[in-house]
Amino acid sequence: MKIKIGALLVSIMLPFVVGAIGGGATVSEIGSWYAGINKPGLLPPNGVFGPVWTILYLMMGISFYLVWTKGKSKKMSTMWGLFLGQLGLNLLWSFLFFKWHLLLLASVEIVVLWGVILANILSFRKIDRLASGLLIPYLLWVSFASYLTIGVWWLN
Repeated sequence: MKIKIGALLVSIMLPFVVGAIGGGATVSEIGSWYAGINKPGLLPPNGVFGPVWTILYLMMGISFYLVWTKGKSKKMSTMWGLFLGQLGLNLLWSFLFFKWHLLLLASVEIVVLWGVILANILSFRKIDRLASGLLIPYLLWVSFASYLTIGVWWLN
């Protein structure tokens, strides 16, 4: 398979751009609002989140690239929609939780995000199993993030 450099760069940059925008909504709140709220057990140190998200965004980008460059399915628009939809929901969560402090809405939204990621995994599987598998750690991390989000809502 010949690597399409332009498509690979776009595929990888897209999740990182979304992550950078979401990070902008998050960073200013970590030392202030977030530091002062109650949090559930099993919360990793703040320094864990950046490296984990970096790896997940890279995996998302590679996954998208594999489907984008291999897919000839009539359902490609659905796959694109699911991928872009989960990125949009991922970004929205950062604002709901960190910027706007809407904890209940962030809790509901992250459950919806989880469902869209699962649908994304299942749709990508039809084109490329590796692409699908690359999204599984993301689903697992969002499962853990759901526990944290709902826990923060419950405790505050």
